[in-house]
Amino acid sequence: MELGLRPELQGRLEQVATMVRDEIAPCEAEFHAEVARGDRWALSQRQSEILEGLKARARAEGLWNLWLTEDGGAGLRTVDYAYFAEVMGRSPLAPEVFNCNAPDTGNMEVFHRYGSPEMQARWLKPLMEGEIRSAYLMTEPGVASSDATNISMSCVRDGDAWVLDGEKWWATGAGDPRCAVYIVMVRTGGEDVPKHQRHSMIVVPADSPGIEVLRAMQVYGHDDAPHGHMHIRFSGVRVPAESILLGEGRGFEIAQGRLGPGRIHHCMRAIGMAEAALEMMCRRSLSREAFGKPLAQLGANYDIIAEARMEIEQARLLCLKAAWMMDQGDPRAAAPWIHQIKVVAPRVALRVVDEAVQMFGAQGISQDVPLAEMWTHLRTLRLADGPDAVHRRQVARAELRRHTQEKV
Repeated sequence: MELGLRPELQGRLEQVATMVRDEIAPCEAEFHAEVARGDRWALSQRQSEILEGLKARARAEGLWNLWLTEDGGAGLRTVDYAYFAEVMGRSPLAPEVFNCNAPDTGNMEVFHRYGSPEMQARWLKPLMEGEIRSAYLMTEPGVASSDATNISMSCVRDGDAWVLDGEKWWATGAGDPRCAVYIVMVRTGGEDVPKHQRHSMIVVPADSPGIEVLRAMQVYGHDDAPHGHMHIRFSGVRVPAESILLGEGRGFEIAQGRLGPGRIHHCMRAIGMAEAALEMMCRRSLSREAFGKPLAQLGANYDIIAEARMEIEQARLLCLKAAWMMDQGDPRAAAPWIHQIKVVAPRVALRVVDEAVQMFGAQGISQDVPLAEMWTHLRTLRLADGPDAVHRRQVARAELRRHTQEKV
C-alpha cells in the first residue's frame, strides 16, 4: 500500500504550497474586505482582479484542475491529490485559484462521468475553464435529508419536459453571480418503485423561469457572501427531458460517485487547516508570555501541542488510506474508509483549532486571526455531506457485517 506522494510530483506540490503562502494568503484580507462594500452578492472589480490574476498565474504554471484523477486530468492519483488538497486547505481562497473548489469539483466530476456530449459542451467546458460556477442541490428544509431517501422535490414528466416543484436549501455556491447551473436531486419514482431507484439527478440552468432565491442561509451568523448557501424555491420549473443525468432513477448511483472523492477532498483540506492552526498555536505559545513564562510552559500546553500533532498525523494517515482505497477502483470497498475520515478529520481539525483559539485568548475569536473562520467552517463540515451519526452508522454496519450474515 503506497500512501506517499510520488517523487516526480514533489516539485509541483512545492509550487502550490509556495503560491498559497506567498501570493494567495496575502490577498485574502483585501479580497474578503470587499464584500462589505457595495452589493454583497456581486464580485467587485477589485475582487475580480485579485481572483482572475491568481487564476491566470496558476494556469500558466500548469497548476489547474488538479482534482481530476481520471483520463484527461493532471495525472494525479487520489492519494497524490490528497497532498495538494491539504496544502490548499490552508487558505479559503486557494481551492478556487487552482479550479479545485467545492462544489464545482464534484459537479465537474458528474458531468465528466455521466454528462451527455451536449452537457459537457455547455457546462463542463466552461467549468473546467473556470469561467462559470455551479451548485449542487440536495438538502431540503421539510425532510430529514441525512436520509436521502426522504428527498421529495417533485419532478414530473410532461411531454418533452420535466417539471420541478419544491424547495432546496444549503445550496452552497448558488449565491455567486457566476453560478450558472444546478445539479439537483429530485424524486421521479413513486411508492411502487424500490426506494433507492425513486430519485434522479437533473441539470437545471440557474436562470430558468420559476426559480426564486428566497434567502441566504447564515452559518453561525454569517452569510458567506458572495458565495453563499441559498434557500431556493422551484415553482413549475421546466427543463428538457434530456436534462436527466445517466437515466431516470439513478440518482443514488450518481450521488455516491460524486460524494466519495469530494469527501476525501474536504477531509484533506481540513487537515491543512489543522496544520495551519497548530503552527499558529506553536508560534503564539513561544512568543507570548504570562506570569513570567512563555505560554508553552504554562498549564498543560506541552501536552496540548503534543496531542494535536499526534492526532493530525493519525487523521492524515486515515485520509490517505481512504484515498488509496478509492484509487483501487472499487467505490463500495472504499466507502467504509471514506465514512471513517468524514467523522475523524473534521473532528480532529476542530479540536486543534479550538485549542489554538484558547492559546490566542480573546484575539482567537476575533477577525484579527483566521481561527474563528476555520472553526466555523470545520463545525459546519461535520454536517455537510452527512452528519457524523450517519457516517458512524455506516462504519458500524460494515464492521458488523464482518461478524454476521444477518441484515444489519
